[in-house]
Amino acid sequence: MITEKEYQEKFESFVPQTLFADIDPAEQSFIRWLAFEKKFTFQEFRQVVEASRDLQMWGEGTLQDWWHKQGQAHQDKTELLDTLRRFMLSLAGSAKHYPEHGLKRPKKREKSRVVVEQSDKDVFGMCPVASEKTVCCNLRTIDAVENCVFGCSYCTIQTFYRDTIVFDAGLAQKLAQIELDPERYYHIGTGQSSDSLAWGNRNGNLEALCAFAAAHPNVLLEFKTKSDNIRWLLDNPVPANVVCSWSMNTDTIISNEEHFTADLDRRIAAARAVADKGIKVAFHFHPMVWYDTWQADYTALAERLLRLFSPEEVLFLSFGSVTFIRPVLKKIRRKGFPTKITQMALVRDPHGKLTYPDDIKVTMFRAMYSAFEPWQEHVFMYLCMEKAAIWEQTFGRVFASNDQFESQFAAHCMGKIYPENSGITTSGEASRTR
Repeated sequence: MITEKEYQEKFESFVPQTLFADIDPAEQSFIRWLAFEKKFTFQEFRQVVEASRDLQMWGEGTLQDWWHKQGQAHQDKTELLDTLRRFMLSLAGSAKHYPEHGLKRPKKREKSRVVVEQSDKDVFGMCPVASEKTVCCNLRTIDAVENCVFGCSYCTIQTFYRDTIVFDAGLAQKLAQIELDPERYYHIGTGQSSDSLAWGNRNGNLEALCAFAAAHPNVLLEFKTKSDNIRWLLDNPVPANVVCSWSMNTDTIISNEEHFTADLDRRIAAARAVADKGIKVAFHFHPMVWYDTWQADYTALAERLLRLFSPEEVLFLSFGSVTFIRPVLKKIRRKGFPTKITQMALVRDPHGKLTYPDDIKVTMFRAMYSAFEPWQEHVFMYLCMEKAAIWEQTFGRVFASNDQFESQFAAHCMGKIYPENSGITTSGEASRTR
């Protein structure tokens, strides 16, 4: 039997390896008492601390509340922890409910130093999640800026970079040095390492990127954003092969989880203004979030876009779900901001990331595909980072290969951009004939 003194030493070694110091002092006292009472191992202690942190972030009471509701029925440690695990799974497995008044938002953005740096980093590469394990579009990326000014609760970017926001001082020169096959089609996005439009033309970024697009008419250059910072685009010439895409979500998710971004009305107004100038637009419903009124809310959003845009103005729609890598979950818990984004059933996807179970994904994706039925023959629709079986259940079809996906995406998008040129050849190496 371990003595109190021996367990004290163990407990003190556990604390720095967990979030214990970050939780409420009253919860700390309770968990400390419980740990000494039950003689938790390190893994058991971490499980209890993380449950306490999650309950606090989700707005689902405290661990003490849960304990007192159990009465004295669960004295055995194994039974206690199993009951706690089932309780947490029940909260995660049901469709979450956001309070009418909303979750408490962070008061201000985290401070980040903005710098312009010379570096030898390559700004051009493949999409970091491209894989043969899922159906992918072979997206390439340009990292014009590293880190993001927004504070979305689920953001993956937050784990990739230091707190500094970095502009590449040599962006224009690096873009000029990118070697592209003029007979091949390329879809290139600039929104993987930061928001594409939040910074406007700071450091000459948009000017350099538009010059790059103008020099390569076989490129579809995508500016993906959650902002409404479109002034530079409206005031300057924009090449035909630039598409502005908006990450779309419901008012509920934007107001509770996408902190400091443009609200839904402003995103839609910005997209409408860009389309009015003749720039093609696109919409990403990614991540779709499973909560109690998700279907009515997402369907209403689809109906709104159908009313406000013509299919000729829209190149593509994508659907995707919440997906986490473990460092993101750890950072979300460390920050401790109120959120329900992690209150979800988590299963591993083909890449080992954590995401919704297949049945939830299929239900959401099929609902949105159905909601956009009037555009199905005119707007390219696809899933992001999903396996073939989910494509089959959503669309009733799937591409035989990622090259075929890229090829058909190219034929659709470049055909809309250059309608006078019907001679687009693709087959894995799509090109626009001249």
